[in-house]
Amino acid sequence: MDNEKVVLELSHVSKSFAKIDTDEVTQAIYDISITMESGEFISLVGPSGCGKSTILRLVAGLIMPTTGKVTVNGQEVTGTSPDRGMVFQKPTLFPWLTVEKNIGFSLTLQGRQKEKAGRIEEMISLIGLEKFREDYPNQLSGGMAQRVALVRTLINEPNILLLDEPLGALDAFTRMNMQDEIIKMWEKRQHLALMVTHDVDEAIYMGTRVLVMDSSPGRILADIPIDKALTRDRSSDTFVAHRNDILRKLHFSGSAAG
Repeated sequence: MDNEKVVLELSHVSKSFAKIDTDEVTQAIYDISITMESGEFISLVGPSGCGKSTILRLVAGLIMPTTGKVTVNGQEVTGTSPDRGMVFQKPTLFPWLTVEKNIGFSLTLQGRQKEKAGRIEEMISLIGLEKFREDYPNQLSGGMAQRVALVRTLINEPNILLLDEPLGALDAFTRMNMQDEIIKMWEKRQHLALMVTHDVDEAIYMGTRVLVMDSSPGRILADIPIDKALTRDRSSDTFVAHRNDILRKLHFSGSAAG
């Protein structure tokens, strides 16, 4: 896909879900209006049940708003599109395909055979798994498998990259390494990235903006710009100040924030 400038807008978006066993309705998010664009890495952070993943699914076109509109460059989102690629918490790889074939699967479906070999090689090199190209998913570590899942989405060159807690299942050290891997991939293309996370430090470290959400119903409490020149060091005064500020907004005490 062309790496075009995109503007993503949620305009007075609410989403409700009917409960299966009763007549009750659960309001997942309420009256959310926000604008995001290419070159931004947006972190969504908040308690469980505040609607973070609902927002991602709305942008992906997997579900539709109850009220309001989601638009990309003024066009309403009415379904899925390869321009909006999604990566989930657990790597959803095809177990019967090798690393190489998993990465190239979508290009095969789209009939993009001419560019396939070159693009696969580029992606394998990007994640440093040249020696594992013929391995199957069950032969990979968690971090390796998630790298494959990421580039399988990136090979389509989506203009909007949606990340639903993509590192939540990894150990702490692998998670930090993968944070840097994702940042490098994003910096290369400067597309719009929108990531859900429960980890406040991860939200600050990776994001150029952090959207802090609250629940019942889900709504945006704060939209915090992050100066990346001052927050690449997790122990810096700026980083710690952002952490404390976000934790206070999420109703944690000052002592827990230190």
